[in-house]
Amino acid sequence: MYRIAVIPGDGIGKEVVPEGMRVLNAAGRRFGFEIEWQSFLWGCEYYMSKGEMMPPNGLQILEDFDAIFLGAVGAPGVPDHVSLWGLLVPIRRTFRQYVNIRPVRLFRGIRSPLRNKRPGDIDFCVIRENNEGEYSNVGGRMYSGTEQEMVVQEAIFTRKGVDRVIRFAFELAKKRPDKHLTSATKSNGIVYTMPYWDEIFEELSAVYPEIRTDQYHIDALTAKVVLMPEYFDIIVASNLFGDIISDLGPAIAGSLGIAPSANLNPERDFPSMFEPVHGSAPDIAGKGIANPIGQIWSGAMMLEHIGQSEAAIVVEEAIEIVVSDKSLRTPDLGGRATTQELGEAIAEVVSAS
Repeated sequence: MYRIAVIPGDGIGKEVVPEGMRVLNAAGRRFGFEIEWQSFLWGCEYYMSKGEMMPPNGLQILEDFDAIFLGAVGAPGVPDHVSLWGLLVPIRRTFRQYVNIRPVRLFRGIRSPLRNKRPGDIDFCVIRENNEGEYSNVGGRMYSGTEQEMVVQEAIFTRKGVDRVIRFAFELAKKRPDKHLTSATKSNGIVYTMPYWDEIFEELSAVYPEIRTDQYHIDALTAKVVLMPEYFDIIVASNLFGDIISDLGPAIAGSLGIAPSANLNPERDFPSMFEPVHGSAPDIAGKGIANPIGQIWSGAMMLEHIGQSEAAIVVEEAIEIVVSDKSLRTPDLGGRATTQELGEAIAEVVSAS
């Protein structure tokens, strides 16, 4: 029995999360395990009625679960910095979810916007530092509304924070056939933090001589991801750079709607959290056309994390089987299927595997 906390959140999160649960329940029946889901209706609607994104003891409630299954955060009328820093970021930081894994893969049957790219050409993984870096809440505003108005935003890079995420990326690269790790940097223009990142990457490269390594400035890296995505295997990046490159990745793989992520506490001292990369998409919320694959694939990553590796593989294979059928695609993939139809189809394949 696995106890999973569910936070559907906002917008399309409420539509794709049930499909993720549907598929994982099918996997449980197939492989003989049970998931006990407990839902928490926290998010922007909760904020508009309560003045907070989650209750004061929300983190204490979540701490007892095996994992967290999150839909999306954000809604019109609630500033993004309020919604993110009131729910998502406190979970990531309090639970030391310092590794954000975002796989990028071109599935069979999905057409990349890049010319002549086939499945296998786009198959890499972004490891994003998730707790510090450019998204640190250190800074402030002075002299508001005057000619002297100024803002300061600090980027925090610690030895522990940089070392542990890069080391994780090296360990992951050891398990991959290509054993190739690329570091995203910008040490030609950012004079302190990025050279520091590069130094630690170089130190750890000597510890893992079996891993082929290279590094690219983030601007050149984004260009190469578009021009030669087949070159990459694992990319490790700071919080900001990892966020950018892991949105570009699914765009070239067909749709942001298919992109999953895992916020991991590798030591398992706290629960890890699994969520699609896409946001709450208020423009299509309530229409029943959101792509649930990002949520379902995030669920597969959760299965892997809790020890159900075989089930995780079957779910990923089911996704590819279903999307290869042109009649079962949501509008973002050029089809007319609904969120529920796509979720049901994937669950059916999982059950029949």
